[in-house]
Formats: sequence, C-alpha cells, structure tokens
Amino acid sequence: MSLQFLTYLVVGATFALYIGIAIWSRAGSTGDFYVAGGGVHPVINGMATAADWMSAASFISMAGLIAYMGYGGGLFLMGWTGGYVLMATVLAPYLRKFGRFTVPSFFADRYYSRSAPAVAVICLLVASVTYIIGQMTGVGVTFARFLGVTNDMGIYIGMGIVFCYAVFGGMKGITYTQVAQYCVLITAYTIPAIFISFQLTGVPIPQLGLGASLVGEDITLLAKLNQVVTELGFGEYTTALPGSKLNMFVYTFSLMIGTAGLPHVIIRFFTVPTVKDARLSAGWALVFIAILYTTAPAVAAMARLNLHATVSPEITTGAPLIAQGAGLIHEERPDWMKRWEVTGLLRWEDKNNDGRIQYYNDANKNPEFQAKVAAAGWQGNELFVNRDIIVLANPEIALLPNWVIALVAAGGVAAALSTAAGLLLAISSAISHDLLKKIFIPDMSEKAELRAGQISMAGAIVVAGYLGLNPPGFAAGTVALAFGIAACSIFPALMMGIFNKNMCKYGAIWGMAVGLTVTLFYVFAHKGLFFVRGTEYLGLIGGANSFFGITPEAFGGIGALLNFLVAYIVTKITPPPPEHIQAMVENVRTPRGSSVVTGGGGH
Repeated sequence: MSLQFLTYLVVGATFALYIGIAIWSRAGSTGDFYVAGGGVHPVINGMATAADWMSAASFISMAGLIAYMGYGGGLFLMGWTGGYVLMATVLAPYLRKFGRFTVPSFFADRYYSRSAPAVAVICLLVASVTYIIGQMTGVGVTFARFLGVTNDMGIYIGMGIVFCYAVFGGMKGITYTQVAQYCVLITAYTIPAIFISFQLTGVPIPQLGLGASLVGEDITLLAKLNQVVTELGFGEYTTALPGSKLNMFVYTFSLMIGTAGLPHVIIRFFTVPTVKDARLSAGWALVFIAILYTTAPAVAAMARLNLHATVSPEITTGAPLIAQGAGLIHEERPDWMKRWEVTGLLRWEDKNNDGRIQYYNDANKNPEFQAKVAAAGWQGNELFVNRDIIVLANPEIALLPNWVIALVAAGGVAAALSTAAGLLLAISSAISHDLLKKIFIPDMSEKAELRAGQISMAGAIVVAGYLGLNPPGFAAGTVALAFGIAACSIFPALMMGIFNKNMCKYGAIWGMAVGLTVTLFYVFAHKGLFFVRGTEYLGLIGGANSFFGITPEAFGGIGALLNFLVAYIVTKITPPPPEHIQAMVENVRTPRGSSVVTGGGGH
C-alpha cells in the first residue's frame, strides 16, 4: 500500500473511533459535561489525564526542541514533569477536598467576592487560548504533510473533529476519547523510537540506546553527536544551555508553576469518585506520562544524528564535514526531503551556487571556524528545518515502513486534539459555569447551563482555529508562553488561597492583575506586537531579553514572583478575610474527609 493511502486509512480509522466514542458517551447533564459524572476509574482517568497532559508540544515539538537545544532542552522535561508532581501533591488534593471543580469557583468561595473569580476567568482564558494555538499549529503541521492538504485545511478538519466529540460529549466524551488517543499517541511515539534505536545501536530500548555505542563503531551515540555538531559549529550537544544558567532556571521554574496552574488538568481530579481515587489516578498518569517523556531525549538525539547523516554524507566516510565539495547534492536528496519541502517547513537556498546542501551554524563567530567555512567556499547555512517536523519526519529519515509513518501521523493528531479538547472544556466551564451561572444569571437552569457550555465551547473552537491559522511561532514556543501566563497569574493565587488563611481578596486580585500585566507587557514588547518596522521588531524595553537575559517564554516566573509580592503587600495593608473564610481554609488543609463535588460557590 502507498504511504498516502495508509495514512488516510489509519488517521481516518482513529477519527471514526473518536467520534464513535463521543456518541456512545455523550453528556446528558452538567455533571457529565463538566466532570464525567465523577465516576471514572482511576486507571482510566490516569490514562486520560496523560493524554490531556501530553499535547502537540510534548509529542511534536519537545523532541525537536531538545534536538536543537541539546542538554538545555531538558528544561521542558523537568519543568512539565515537575509541575505535574507539584500540582498532584500540593494543589489538587486540597482543591478536590474543597469540592469545586473549576479554579474560578474556588476563588469565588475562598476570596469571598465576584471580582476574584472574574479576574481568574480572564487569566484562564488568556492562558488556555494561547495554549490552544500550539495545538492547532500541530494539527496543521501534521495534516499538511501526511494528508496532502494545506496547513489551513488541516486546521479546519481538526476543528470539525474536536467539535464532534467535545461539544456533544463534554468531559464524559472527552475522557473516553482521550483514553483512545493516549493509546494511539504512545504507540505512535514508541514504535519508531524502538526501530531507530535498534538500527543505530542494536539496543531496542530507546532509553538505553541513548547511551549505547553505535553499531559497527567504537563510539557512543552521544559522543558521535557531540563530534558532529561541534564540527559544524553548533554547541556541544550534551552541555549546551539556552542562554544563561539564570534563564534556564527561571524558564524551568515558569514551566513548573505554570503547569500546576493550568486548569484543564486540575479538573481531572474531580472525575473520579473519591480523594483516594484522585491520588491513584495521579500516580497512574505519571506512569503513562513517563513512557513518552523518558523516550523523548532518545528520539531527539537519534533524529538529530540521522538528519546530519543525511545532509552531510561525509559523516559515514570520515571525511571533513566542512570542505569544498562537501554536503549532499540537492538533486540527489532523498524522497522524504522532497515531501517536506512541499509543506514549506523544510527549505533549501543555494547561497554559493554549488548545487549542494550546506547545513551548519553560520551564527558561530569563532575566527577559526569562520576561516574554515570561508576556505570551503560556503556562504551561509542553506537548509532551514522547522523544529516541529523532527518527530514527524524521523521515521521517514530512518527509512522505516510506511505503516509506521502513517501511525506517527495519527499520533501527532491525537496528541494535539486530546489537549485541545481539555482546554476547550476548561474555557467552556469558565464561561458557562463561572461567568454566566455564578455571576450574571444565578437562576440559570441546568439545561440552559449545559447549552451555554456547548455554545461557548463551539465559539472557543472557532477562535482557536483562527489563532491556529495565524500562529505567533512554533508549537512548543507558543505553549511555553501559555505556561508563563498561568504561572504569573493563577498559580500564586491558588497557592496563597490554600496555604495562607490571611490572604485577602484584594491581595489575590491585585496580585493576579499585576503579574499578568507585567508578563504580557514583556512578552509583547519582545514579540513585536506593539510596533513593527518592516520585518524588524522594535523592543520597548531595551532590546531582546533585556531583563538579565531572560527570554519572554521564561518571564512568567518573574511575573509570578511579582504576583506573590504584590499580594503579600496588599494583604498587609487591607482588612483580613472574615473569620469563617479563615476557618474554611484551615479545614481544607486538614487531611481528612472530602466534600461532595458540587461545582457551586460564589457569593
């Protein structure tokens, strides 16, 4: 069978499965729509949580980022995984005991006002919508390459599929669909990794293959990769850092606390019957997440080595990688490169008119390196590879069977759609439950609330699709911004609401407002959303990464510290919370019993 036919067959079969599950488990009440009736088995919930958690950024972009960042790319593994553990152990049990399945509902009761949940809804919407951009970008990338459609058409198809199973199924439909999506994405991720690890090292377990010797060579995979990338002017793979150590620390911190503050996974702890089941599902989710997250570094390193081996055939002969006549002859490039060139995500520019592909780090200013490049007659890097294609193209680069390539396409789509559905539900519940029901229309019936949730989710899908058609960057970069927004706004108010009984509503509101405003200003200033001159962005605050070299994607950690500081100061100069609020906080922290999940709240 041809690759195109197999891809349509596999992806089409998974779509039919998702829609069939949604029809079978469609929501008939607000309890089904928001928390799947609260009766999901812990193992099933753990698998659904893992799918909800591992977005397009995890499946498509993370290995690509690690492949290019090297050791420093591990900050995504540490930040996202550490954030999940933080949320599961420090936040979720108390929120589960409190009995409110949305963050704004918790804020309504804890901060005894309508303003606090309203500000929380704004923060939640900004973070969730930003996060969805990355998912839609991932859907477009996958469809553009494997289904032979444009990137825009791929996003439209993804919107339609999510609409079918998320709007009608709600959390109940999403939960069981995500179980299927987890099975698809983890199979699609691990099978190619096993094949490629065995090809390169003779070890079928990728996690072990990463440190093993290459087949037929007396050198380990990582040592060979270090040798190749440094010869081509890149930083050493096993020691490279993304900027300064301070930036790496703040970046990891931002991802970690942002992870703990994102609401679409917190809701998962309310879909099981008891607090004990919530803890069990958290443990199972960590196991399911670890399968992919421990495989990603191996996928990244092997993909980077295979890519260089393709573009620089001299690697296999021992010839100098930078020399006259070195590099792959463009007319002899493999079919996988021709297929990806059509998407625009991989392109070649012959800068020295020699008909060969020179792929190296032309930003390296070392005089000796520049002299070597000049002697070879090279005039700049000629191959441009979008980082989002590394995982998707990896099986093709390694010449794996067509069915494996088709499976990876289905896995990429599953990862993007599963997280998009969870985020859309979080947006829907914030609008229908926390804004309409709790603030504007308190006497809204259950049927009307269910319909409002479905309509708001449909509207969110349209907005998400539009932003996916006009994304600000590659998937993982956009997702990192979303985590930074959650870090600077939602997480501090959650932490102080649980662990500081004296935290008042004014402190929480001003803390969220300042944290979000400062972070967005820093991001917008550096991303060029205020002033543009041609294609050159004008930074407003002293140039790129001007605050101690901290990148916009990492600045959420600084915004969070400002949030904590402002909230603390405001609390000191304003009246304390009422006595019954302080008593409620003390009771929530008592590790006994559990409230019934009602979703109510607000004063």
